[in-house]
Amino acid sequence: MARSAPLDIDWAPDRTSGTPVTDQIVGFMCERISSGAWPIGSRLPSQRAMAERFGVNRSTVIAAIEELADYGIVEGRRGAGTRIVSNTWSLMLPGAPDWADYVSSGFFKANNTTIQTINRLEFDHAKTRIGTGEIDPRLFPRDMWRRVAREAADEIDSLGYPPPEGLDVLREAIAVHMRDWGVTCRPEEVLVSSGALQGLQMISVSLLSSGSTVYAEAPSYIKSLQVFQSAGMRLAGVPMDKYGLDANALGRMLGEGAGEDADGGRVSTGPGAALAPGMSRASAARTGGSVLYTIPTNHNPTGRTMPEQRRHALIEACVANRLPIIEDCAYQDLVFEGESPRALKSFDENGMVITLGSASKSLAPGLRIGWVVADERIVHRLADVKMQMDYGASALSQWVFARFLTSGLYAEYLEGLRMELRCRRDAALETLDRLFAGRARWNMPRGGFYIWLTFDEPVRMGRLFQRAIDHGVLLNPGDIYDFQGDNALRLSYAYTTPEEFAAAAQTLAELV
Repeated sequence: MARSAPLDIDWAPDRTSGTPVTDQIVGFMCERISSGAWPIGSRLPSQRAMAERFGVNRSTVIAAIEELADYGIVEGRRGAGTRIVSNTWSLMLPGAPDWADYVSSGFFKANNTTIQTINRLEFDHAKTRIGTGEIDPRLFPRDMWRRVAREAADEIDSLGYPPPEGLDVLREAIAVHMRDWGVTCRPEEVLVSSGALQGLQMISVSLLSSGSTVYAEAPSYIKSLQVFQSAGMRLAGVPMDKYGLDANALGRMLGEGAGEDADGGRVSTGPGAALAPGMSRASAARTGGSVLYTIPTNHNPTGRTMPEQRRHALIEACVANRLPIIEDCAYQDLVFEGESPRALKSFDENGMVITLGSASKSLAPGLRIGWVVADERIVHRLADVKMQMDYGASALSQWVFARFLTSGLYAEYLEGLRMELRCRRDAALETLDRLFAGRARWNMPRGGFYIWLTFDEPVRMGRLFQRAIDHGVLLNPGDIYDFQGDNALRLSYAYTTPEEFAAAAQTLAELV
């Protein structure tokens, strides 16, 4: 194979600038890579040639190249020179903001009134929850838990602080479990978090910069949270169809360089977008711009699952626009109809995707165990942030989940759980056919918890929400997940028995 010609460099650092020359060189290269001018696979000139073009000592060039290599942006290959190997997440590592800068200013935004009410009333046992994102506690595998707990009592002789990345035994077990999702990874590429939500929080405060745009499905679970908005980021809704996120619509939005934020304003994200005061183009490239957050399997709140062809199209659109992806796989283990799709991470050849997993939806939210699968350098960065947050996830919870995975109990439990969820889904669909045919439309999910129901005639959702509470039913209105009013409800069949769901749905039909 013919050796490709090295990149042509027509630039030199500014000797009058207060920024160190090495930092200027790193910033220049990051900007060229981020902009797409230097694509993955491009070969850099020799160190001697770059030193001549930059007008610096060779040692300065070596220092800059070593820094880029540490971040995973370039890689030296024997006989092939130094090549560019990443143009997404790795660019966000240099100069990443310290999360403590945000925490010291008290950045957490309050949830809206409806969400606060839901969060409060979910602990009211007098309410029937037909929208909640939690599995029925009566399905908890008590016998399996007793077995694991006995083993823990016999084997655990201390509970000191765990490593911030997580216990080795659990990271190894998760790496093996990821094969079921089509993902091959090493334990070193796994970080254990205190739930998947903490993974999002760590990413938002350590890899993304304030003012960034987070693209997400419209509607999206992330719209009901303030995790990105609290860190100074904006949300932009991407249209969905029956196959999930519309990859073509995302490509058009990225091409236009603008989207609608959570407050209805326009957000510029293209090459000509305005920068924050005092931020250079190189700095913007280094701290990151836009990112995509998506739930491709058993989407929350719509229940849709993205087919493999759409997943390929989405990856291609993100690669073409150098848009990193946060893939939330909280419901990946809960496909109960048809073949379980491969995670987006399985199609990732350029380090585009960070994948989140969780034990909360499938096993027990009280374990507070989630995980992040990413490049090892990203894992190290997140581990440093996690150390500042909580000194590592619960060692007891980590040990318990590791035992569930390695013993085969988790796979056995999932088989029964999927059967139960399918029965509950079928019963819920029959109830909706009986009560809402001709009054609303809804989807048939292949897994997960949710049915997305949209009324045919306008419904005053705020009034319906309050009246349902007065009648003992807790709803999840669709507009807490959407970027505009949608006349919809997120219904869940996972927390209630078919009889309980039918009774609550009857009350809902009468109120509507």
